[in-house]
Amino acid sequence: MTSYAEWAVRLVNDPAAPPALRRLRDELAEVFAAASAGDEDAVAALLNALLARYPVHPRLSAHDGQRWHLHLAEDEAASAVMGLAAVVAELGADRLGRCQEPRCSRAFLDTSSNRSRRYCSARCASRANVAAYRARRRGGQ
Repeated sequence: MTSYAEWAVRLVNDPAAPPALRRLRDELAEVFAAASAGDEDAVAALLNALLARYPVHPRLSAHDGQRWHLHLAEDEAASAVMGLAAVVAELGADRLGRCQEPRCSRAFLDTSSNRSRRYCSARCASRANVAAYRARRRGGQ
């Protein structure tokens, strides 16, 4: 399910999403905003509405030398929504995050063992740490 949820993250972070997916991108962004605000009820309500709008049609598939396995849907929207819903159901809404680096607001999935991820990438984490270090040095002078 994480791979489907990662597709949702990529879509939310794509400023040039295809026109057919822009509405979904904006709706998924609302889910991440609610999760970042700690509003689990809103996350569930938004995801439930999306699950109703983009129903999943699972099917068995065998390809590329793999054994039979389950595909959620050929519909990218339904896959993205189902992936996020599965992450929330299995791991919790606090696993959906927004980057805390002030100049960034990209979405991410927190798959860390201790639920400690705060940034979308190592680059943003480094940028935030350098800014904090410089602020401490200015404050100590």
